[in-house]
This record gives sequence, C-alpha cells and structure tokens, in this order.
Amino acid sequence: MDDFSVSVVSRNLNVSTRMLRYYEQLGLIRSFRKDGYAYRMYNEEAVSRLRQVLVLRRLRIPLKQIERILQSPDAAVALEVFHKNIAELDGSIEAMATIRKVLQTLVDKLAEAGDARIPRLVTEDEEILMAIASLTQPGQHEKEELNMEQVNRAELQSPLTDVRILRLPPATVASAHVIDDEPETKVNQIMDRFVRESGLLKRKPDFRHYGFNHPNPKDETGYHGYEMWVTIPDGMDVPAPLTKKRFDGGLYAAHMIAMGNFQDWEKMLAWIRTNEEYEFAGDFADQEHMCGLMEEHLNYVSHLNDGVTEPEGMQLDLLMPIRRK
Repeated sequence: MDDFSVSVVSRNLNVSTRMLRYYEQLGLIRSFRKDGYAYRMYNEEAVSRLRQVLVLRRLRIPLKQIERILQSPDAAVALEVFHKNIAELDGSIEAMATIRKVLQTLVDKLAEAGDARIPRLVTEDEEILMAIASLTQPGQHEKEELNMEQVNRAELQSPLTDVRILRLPPATVASAHVIDDEPETKVNQIMDRFVRESGLLKRKPDFRHYGFNHPNPKDETGYHGYEMWVTIPDGMDVPAPLTKKRFDGGLYAAHMIAMGNFQDWEKMLAWIRTNEEYEFAGDFADQEHMCGLMEEHLNYVSHLNDGVTEPEGMQLDLLMPIRRK
C-alpha cells in the first residue's frame, strides 16, 4: 500500500492541511508517522476514507452523521441518515417555495397598488399571514447548516455580507507559541492549563482569546507554528513557557465562522480587495506572523467550563486589520 504525505493529500484532494488536522481531531481519519520520518503520513485506507468524508460533506451531511456512517458497516445506518437528510431537504424546499410565493404576492400587490403599503401588507393581509404562519423557525440542524456547510466550492466564491467592523482594545496578553506539525493542538493544551491554574476567569472575566500562524507553513511538510494569546491584567505574571506581551489593538474586519471553515479567509481577502471604504492594514509579506491576520475563539470560556477539548462546536472570528482609505 502506498503512503502519502499531508501536502500531497492536501494538494490532490484540494483540502487544506488545517482541515485535515480538524478531521483527525474529530476521529474521521487517522495519520501515522514512519520510523525516521518526522511528519505525518496517510495510507490508502485513510485517503479513501477522506474522499468519503469530502463527498458526504458536499451533500451537506453533518459531521456527526458522517461519523456514524463511517463507523458502521451496516447499510441501514447510512439509509437512516440519508432518509433523514432527504426529509429535511424536502422541508427546506417547501419552505423556500412558500417564501418565494409570499415575496411574489408582495411584489404583485405593491405593483397593483402603486404605493408603499408594505407595513399593512405584512401585518394585515390574511393571505400573506396564512402563508407565513406555515413557516417554522430554523431547527438546530438548519442552524448548523448555516454555519458549517460552507464547503461547496461554488458557495465559497460568493461575496461576504456579514463582515463587522470593530475596534479591538489594547491589552496585555499571555502568549504561548509552538512550532510543530500540529502546533494548534499543543499550544491550546498549554493555554488551557494556564487559564485554569491561574484562575484567569475570576481575575479577568472579560478576557479574550486570540491566535495566529507563527510562522505560516513554508514548504510541503506543512510544518509551521501557532501563537495563542489570552488577555490578562496588566500586573499579572505568567509562567514559562508563556511570555508576556503587549497587543496594540486597532481596527479590524471580523467574520464569524464555525470551526473548520477556514476557507472563508479567501472570502475575507476578496472582500477587502473590492471594498470602497477600507483597505488592508496588515503586511502580506509578513508570513512570519500570518500577515497580521488573527482568529478569536468566541466561545472559549464555555468550552473551558464544560471541559470540552474537541474542536467541533467552536465559533471563531476571522480578524483582518484594516484602515479607512
């Protein structure tokens, strides 16, 4: 059986090395290390399994359901999952058809009336109210789809509409830094231990949690570094191997993703290139510090309090330094 490096699998299947690590953390695929070779490898079985994951993701099957399918040789499990997703898609199609009908009714009635009567139409028109009443609020699965299912390549090219502009405050931070082929996992273990042992949640309940590549991957091995910060009180000491630093803060564009959707960095870059009001304030030549881009873990405290160590369910802000033109 042939073995394949992380970079070869990433390139041939058009999936990022970070996404590969994410799937490994969820237990969907496994890598190994050859004797005398420092980097992770995938065998043919792992690559075949990864292909299955990618196909099922394109069919909008949630990761937990993919895990069920891959863990069971029984076709009945896959049939159950597929029938469930078909039913949910049918419900979504029906809901979208109803929404289209309501919108078309609004268009027709507004055109017929010749004036702006939208408040009365949407609150008093019985035909419209009856149609809207048939619509349900998005269920948990649909909410997950809105966040997690941005892996289709066509969708990834769509423009961002949910970028927020915010100003990050200056802060003193405790910094952890690891260079490895899996630095995110190891640096997170260091930071989790520090936050718990230092009682940071009580000493600074509004602390924030940032991270960025340091440095970006430079070659086909995928070997790189990751630096993680938590904001701390100015006078607080930090133990080795952590270091104490000062973050200047500044103006940033923010776009929220669910853990794993790092392809949205491409959307962020496309957004800033076409923005008429703001321009990029980082340095694309600074591959040592991810060009000034950062990620903020938005629900870190919840994960910490719940004892959650798996990445699934994390919400991140992709942060891009910007300035007005």
